[in-house]
Amino acid sequence: MARTILAIATMLAASSAEAQRYDPSFPVCLQTYGMGGGNIDCSFTSLPQCNASASGRAAQCLTNPFFAHPTRKQVGGMGRNR
Repeated sequence: MARTILAIATMLAASSAEAQRYDPSFPVCLQTYGMGGGNIDCSFTSLPQCNASASGRAAQCLTNPFFAHPTRKQVGGMGRNR
């Protein structure tokens, strides 16, 4: 009986789990919380923009750990000593 309950609970927990995607194009993510689980939405360009969306909700803004910073090219050999 206990094994059956454990198996059902495991299946229910696995089915409600949602894949979280971090979009590397945006630096800020909104993490929401709810009874059925949470969600992460990485579609914000700034913390103030995300905070406006999070206001009044069970949510928080965080920096995207997978944000792909734009690459910078060195101009005219700066940093080289000749």
